[in-house]
Amino acid sequence: MNILDQQVILDLFHRYYLFFASGVFMLAFVLTWYFTPKVLWVSKEKALMKEVNHRSSHQDAIPPFGGVSFFIVLVLIISILQALRTSPTGNHLIVGLTFLFMAGLKDDLVISSAKLKFVSQLFAAGFIIFSPELQLTTLHGFLGVFAIPAVLGYSFKALIVVALINAYNLIDGIDGLAGIAGIVISLTYAMVFYATGHPYFVLVSLTAAGILGAFLRFNFSRGRRKMFMGDGGSLIMGFVIAFLSLKILVMQPYEPLMREGFVPENRLLFALAVLFLPVFDTLRVIIIRLKNGKTPFEADRNHMHHVLLDNGFSHKKASLLLGALNLAVIILYIMLSRDLKSIGMSLAMAGVFIAAGLLFEALRVKAKQKPKVYFRPKGIRVRPVKKELSSESRS
Repeated sequence: MNILDQQVILDLFHRYYLFFASGVFMLAFVLTWYFTPKVLWVSKEKALMKEVNHRSSHQDAIPPFGGVSFFIVLVLIISILQALRTSPTGNHLIVGLTFLFMAGLKDDLVISSAKLKFVSQLFAAGFIIFSPELQLTTLHGFLGVFAIPAVLGYSFKALIVVALINAYNLIDGIDGLAGIAGIVISLTYAMVFYATGHPYFVLVSLTAAGILGAFLRFNFSRGRRKMFMGDGGSLIMGFVIAFLSLKILVMQPYEPLMREGFVPENRLLFALAVLFLPVFDTLRVIIIRLKNGKTPFEADRNHMHHVLLDNGFSHKKASLLLGALNLAVIILYIMLSRDLKSIGMSLAMAGVFIAAGLLFEALRVKAKQKPKVYFRPKGIRVRPVKKELSSESRS
């Protein structure tokens, strides 16, 4: 039996759906576990390291090429999933991933302009927002809005994709944070897609979760096996999350789930709850930077993870705490949305954002009262510090 034969894959998928889904998760996990040490070895042999600067949370130079193994595993598994013939968007997804991976890899190796990354994000977005399977024609009555013009739908989807790619990129600032956030988001989406009968998107979600789960072992490592996902990793994983988020928004109403937090008119708010961590953190630092008279793209130490680090939390504790916060917001949303329509739920979500904002502002002020100690490089020769663009993944 040829396991890669299209008919064999189809038979396994239809007869043993849950077993097949578990196999996809494990395949993503094992392949990432296998490829990452290979990439790590090449990075060290060629002295390709992430520079250490005054904003760094590490003392040593670390390879930032986890995205290489991400890209290899994603392309391999999505190519295999194309044999299922359950979605026409797989090839579009691969092309978009390729554009972003090349832009991110260039930024990890040498200086990459903000313009190049933005153009790459727009190209990548174009390959999925025009997909017939991701047509956004209605908001299902959110704040009284039902049908929306096609042009507005395309523009809104492009905005979502570009915003989420950058928001996910910005939270990749300490060990494990982007990985844990991505796992919470992708597994939540996987459960929704399973309950609503969208098997292809279940498998893509589990692939993302498997990749990030395996990568945490290297990202949390304190020894020679440590690696960052880099821009190459955060950009393509942000793109996958944006792809899954679009599907959440465009799904048709599914009655059995209406009483479990998936009322159609609250669909946008559900996605906002699932994406709480990257969305809230991005909005928060933009507001702080504008308030301080800086541009939104000027790097600082006001991210949520910086606030926790400055208050004495370790990388692992800060990442786990923020991941738990994201999960708590999702659970709170599901509890409240059973009784609240779009206006009430919007006010509730606004209250969550304000409460979180006040909490982290208090922690930020508290941290400012303590003397800050930044790590210094241990004399390791690294590339010159380059000007920060839109990415916080170097922090």
